[in-house]
Amino acid sequence: MKTTDGIVTPPGSAMGSLSSDSHSNKTRPAIEFAKQAEKLAQYTVDQETEETGSTQAVEAKFVTPQDPIIITVDGARLPSVPREEAIKLNRLKAELEGRDPNHSTPAFSVAREAKDGAIHGIRPPEEQDQEQDSSEGVDEPLSRAIPPSKTNPLFPPLPMWGPPTLMRNLQSRIFRISAAVLSFCFLLTIILGALFTCVPKLLHGFSMRFRGQDPAKLRPFYEEERRLQRDRRAKEREWKLEHAKIRRSQLREKSVTEDKEQVASNSLPSFGDEKFKATDGGPDPLVCDVAYYARRVGLDCETFWVETEDGFIIELWHLFNPLTSRKAQSADFKPEFLPGESSSEGELPEEGGRYPVLLIHGLLQSSGAYCCTDENSLAFFLAKSGLDVWLGNNRCGFKPRHSHLKPTDSRIWAWNIRQMGVLDLPALISRVLHETGFSQLALVAHSQGTTQTLVALAKEQRPEIGDLISVVCLLAPAAYAGPLIGKMYFKFMRVISPAMFRAMFGIHAFIPFMMKMHKLLPGKFYGFMGYRVFSFLFNWTDQRWDRELRDRCFQFAPVYVSAESMRWWLGRECFARHKCILSTKQESQMENEEDLEDDEVCEDGDLDNMEITKSKDRGRFSWYDEHVPPLALWVAGSDDLVDGKRLLRRFERGREPFVEIVHQSVIEEYEHLDVIWAIDSIEKVGKGVLETIWKTVPDQYRNVCRTPVGCEEVKAWKGRRSRTVEKDSAAEEGLRQDTHR
Repeated sequence: MKTTDGIVTPPGSAMGSLSSDSHSNKTRPAIEFAKQAEKLAQYTVDQETEETGSTQAVEAKFVTPQDPIIITVDGARLPSVPREEAIKLNRLKAELEGRDPNHSTPAFSVAREAKDGAIHGIRPPEEQDQEQDSSEGVDEPLSRAIPPSKTNPLFPPLPMWGPPTLMRNLQSRIFRISAAVLSFCFLLTIILGALFTCVPKLLHGFSMRFRGQDPAKLRPFYEEERRLQRDRRAKEREWKLEHAKIRRSQLREKSVTEDKEQVASNSLPSFGDEKFKATDGGPDPLVCDVAYYARRVGLDCETFWVETEDGFIIELWHLFNPLTSRKAQSADFKPEFLPGESSSEGELPEEGGRYPVLLIHGLLQSSGAYCCTDENSLAFFLAKSGLDVWLGNNRCGFKPRHSHLKPTDSRIWAWNIRQMGVLDLPALISRVLHETGFSQLALVAHSQGTTQTLVALAKEQRPEIGDLISVVCLLAPAAYAGPLIGKMYFKFMRVISPAMFRAMFGIHAFIPFMMKMHKLLPGKFYGFMGYRVFSFLFNWTDQRWDRELRDRCFQFAPVYVSAESMRWWLGRECFARHKCILSTKQESQMENEEDLEDDEVCEDGDLDNMEITKSKDRGRFSWYDEHVPPLALWVAGSDDLVDGKRLLRRFERGREPFVEIVHQSVIEEYEHLDVIWAIDSIEKVGKGVLETIWKTVPDQYRNVCRTPVGCEEVKAWKGRRSRTVEKDSAAEEGLRQDTHR
């Protein structure tokens, strides 16, 4: 709509209700509000039609103090924008409505002070004012003279992209062209490097075969691989014979068919007291379909669509036994349930139900990575053991979806690991709890999934979601960088400037050419090339995998990720520079010096003094508060990509007094992906995950849920703090005061 002065205003905004008398006194803020509303809108006023309606911004809603999402006139939710832009919109709206503009900032600002003085998060306005007053007249180095609200060193502000104007579309097109050329050259270099480095291995294999030797016999699970291959061939033959019988039985009487079905049901394979019947089989065509592989082991999979609080639509897969459960047929896009709004609060699930567990995947993967190794798949093992398994995916995934934005819009790609943690993870957790009726679930995460979880639980991010989780199982936890970050191609990405990074990899998806190849290339060839490239990049091997299933594993990778997300991992500003997800490089160096001092104290035998230092000084700079759920860690000892042992050392040295470690295991021979793909991963990881989940299930659910197979003797975890409440209460109260300063 337009005012009498010709000012364009968003329909339904505060300006529409201004009286003609007050309008003349508020012309300036009205004009500024209209400009700001259009700057943050889905479309400009000139682009809006009767079909689109008004898409102008009317309000910024702060999901966290650092994550404002834009609400438009028609109720659409647009992705996060820089905090200052959101505050400006709310201030102008408050001024127009006659309210105090100072109350337009989020009231729940939280910040965490690090050991090196860095501020993580957003300080409350009063603390910012005090620091500004105290710093007047003091000469500081330029690197330290930064406003407190902008000193979050690990998560710098994301770029601001507005409506798709002519100039914005031109800019986007230029970045697309430059990225298409330069990123293809980069990818081609990586592929050539991968092929070149595998030549010696291929020549060695040919040499052994020429001498009459089998190079496969050098693999650690050679005999087990051969046994699994024979089993698969036998199942393929059985599947063909069974379907031949079914075709013949269709020509006979119905009663004869029913008799055969009854005989077949009595001989179904079982896991515990539950039977499972494979409904798909035969030779594997290598498809990117979790439901297909679930049907091959007697399960099935249904898809739920989950809308995040900033409008992204992500996939959530649910495994179930078709013999005992029915498909939910719930495929709506709109979120029915947001954090803190449980529709089943106070109600217990039915007796004999399954406790829910949510699995989150790693970088460039989908949760199909948990479902590609037949019976050795972690997701299938947990489901058959008696847990209710849900597989979560992150934004964009195999197909970018947003409730209002198109995939070509730059705003749909302006996110990194923090948005995946504080927006995607709560949406997935909330949907699972809504569907199951529980108030808590178990969370299993691998690699990048552990990163987004550890980031989300930090006290300056979204720690309240920890109250919805009974335990977090971290597989190959990615909190600290491993030595691989120093490889030449990673150094190259760290050296180039942010502007050059965007010119090379664009402002949309990171090397989308990989996804096109995924669709075009035959599965077997794509699996071979995928393994070679990722093995070259991340320095892992398939020595402990079932090699015949290796090509299947790479059908679920890569997925779409934003260039901004990869810049967070590999660019010059964030993870690659600091080599940690929640601590700066300087703070990590200080902690290393403390660890050396601890080792000297241990050698001198002065352990009491070390315990005092741990409990008092270090807890002040902890990442987590009392909301953090119990943690369990499975660390791959031969992992060059991340340093899980460094994270364990952080917990052991008293830097996280609120963290309870319910399980820790270092598997020295394992590499990064072995924790989910090794032939013996169920023995070394899966069974431990199952037992850990069950022993941390809240008592109210242990009494009504079915006990998973193999967990009959597992005792409930009582918790460290529950046994030492009186002893530690004073110390923990002091820590709470320090952490909330």
